[in-house]
Amino acid sequence: MLSTAALLNYSKWIGFFTLFCAFLMVLGFIFKWGIRFRLVGITAFMGVLTGGVFALGLGLFNRVEVPGAGQYSRVYDDGDRQIVIVVKPQTTPTELEATLQQAGADLFSPGRAGRPDERLTIRARTLIHPESGVSEPVYLGQVRRSYSPENGQNLEVDIYLERFAHLQDEVENSPA
Repeated sequence: MLSTAALLNYSKWIGFFTLFCAFLMVLGFIFKWGIRFRLVGITAFMGVLTGGVFALGLGLFNRVEVPGAGQYSRVYDDGDRQIVIVVKPQTTPTELEATLQQAGADLFSPGRAGRPDERLTIRARTLIHPESGVSEPVYLGQVRRSYSPENGQNLEVDIYLERFAHLQDEVENSPA
């Protein structure tokens, strides 16, 4: 995935090539080359391409990196107020807290419907297998985030520590 810094670097090098094309275009007009009008088109196209890549570098990605966050997958999203993510069973409470903060930053968007007094709720779960052929979801925590922009990010993270003890027992006693 391209980062903002990479896009800005690409736009710099594309810009240099655009200047080179502009130099060739000027030479083409001075020496009356037969391809001078094609060089005008190439230079104009490169200018548009440079501007587009530069604009993408300015505002395409605004991703927050939370240190210690683990991987997660979104398994349910109603498009409004409820999201469920799944984490691996070996997740620790501190890793889960960082993962929930990461999910709160990644999965929130201003386009979600909701009144300012409502909150987006992201719940984290994992699956355990107490018996062969049986899967049991265990909800480990949740994060709530306000839709209201004046409240900022204001994440409320709740970790269910009692479920971690149950989870550790099940992971140790699960059939392999």
